[in-house]
Amino acid sequence: MAKSDLTGTNKLKGNKVSHSNIKTKRWQNPNLQERRIFVPELKRHVNLRVTTRELRTLDKLGFVAYAKKLGLNPANY
Repeated sequence: MAKSDLTGTNKLKGNKVSHSNIKTKRWQNPNLQERRIFVPELKRHVNLRVTTRELRTLDKLGFVAYAKKLGLNPANY
């Protein structure tokens, strides 16, 4: 299933709109990437499926700070 490991972001339902303005239901999947991230505080690598937006936040804040901001325990990953 297309779902992020950290925030739980999953697919959204939207409309595909044709030139004649006919609306058809479609899914919008998040841009998920499988990444192996090194966490210096845990002294090990963590395998995650995260969105590209979360990757940018992980680069900025770091894994432990971002996990604490989300209310998650970093040691569980």
